[in-house]
Amino acid sequence: MRRLLAGALCAAGLAMAAGAAAQPYPNRPVNLVVPFPAGGTTDVLARALGQELAKSLGQPVVVENKPGAGATLGADYVAKAPADGYVLLMGAVHHTIATSVYRGLQYDFQKDFTPVTTVALVPNILVVNPRVPAQNVQELLALARQEPGKLTFGSNGMGTGQHLIGAQFQDMGGVKLLHVPYKGSGPLTTDLLGGQIDMSFDTITPVLAHVKSGKLRALAVTTDQRSAALPEVPTLQEAGLQGFNMGTWFGVLAPAATPPDVVARLNAEMVKIIKSPGFGQRMAEIGAVPIGDSSAHMAQQIKEDTERYARLVKQANVAIN
Repeated sequence: MRRLLAGALCAAGLAMAAGAAAQPYPNRPVNLVVPFPAGGTTDVLARALGQELAKSLGQPVVVENKPGAGATLGADYVAKAPADGYVLLMGAVHHTIATSVYRGLQYDFQKDFTPVTTVALVPNILVVNPRVPAQNVQELLALARQEPGKLTFGSNGMGTGQHLIGAQFQDMGGVKLLHVPYKGSGPLTTDLLGGQIDMSFDTITPVLAHVKSGKLRALAVTTDQRSAALPEVPTLQEAGLQGFNMGTWFGVLAPAATPPDVVARLNAEMVKIIKSPGFGQRMAEIGAVPIGDSSAHMAQQIKEDTERYARLVKQANVAIN
C-alpha cells in the first residue's frame, strides 16, 4: 500500500510539473537584469519598459541590479541563466566594447545571447562641474593643454561607452585627461555634482535635470545630431572635432538557447510598447530616442559595433586582464 501511495504521489508530482511546463509563456515573474546600479540610464529604461511589459505579459517584471566590472558581471549572470525567457539582460553598447577590453570574459556576447530588441538610442553629452571655468569645448581643450592629466572625467567603468568616448575625445583633441571609473551613473553623477571630478561623457538621461537647473554645464553632445532634449547644445563636430559621432544604445537580450517562440513573443510585446505614444513621451522626457527593432537587426548592430569598437579599443590601448 505504501509503495502504491508513493507511486501515486510521484506520478501526481510529475503530472503537475509537466502541466506547469506545458503552460504558455510566461507563467511566473520575469527578471530583467540591469548590469549597473540604480539611477542610471540603463536602470531608468529597464524600469520604464518593465512596468509596461508586466501589463502586457500578465506577470510581474522584476528589475534586478547586478553592477560591476563595466557591466560584465550582470551580463555573465544572464549568459549562464536558464534559457527559458525568465532571466533577461538590459544590455547596451558597453557590452560590444567589453568584448575587446576584458580579456578574461567568461562569455561571448555574440554567441551566448539572443537579441530581443533595441529599446532606445541615447546621446552622450560632455558636461562639466560649474567650477571648471571653460564655457565651451575649445576653452576646455585649452585648459586641458595647460595642465595635462589634471582635469578628471568619470565613466561607468573601464571599457564602457563613456570611457571610450573620453579616450576618443582626448585623441582627437590632443589632450590628456585623468580617467576615474565608477560602477554606474548614480555614483558618477553624485561625485560630478559634488566637484570630486571635473567632467563626464555620460548619457544625457542622468544629467539632464542638473543641466537644466544649472548645477552642471553642458558643452556638447557626442552624436552627429543635436539632442531634442537640449537643442541649444552643439555637437562635438560643431565644436571643432570633425567626424566625432558616438552614442549609446540600450536593448534587451536573452540567453542564447531561449526558444524562438519565446523570443518572438517578447519582441512583439516590447516593440508594441516602445512604439506606443506614451512610451515615446517618456523617452522624450529623458532625452532618449525609442527604437523597437527586430532581433535580427539588433544582432547585426551588435556585430558591427563589436568590430567598430575593437578598432577604437586597440587605438586607445585599453585592456583589462
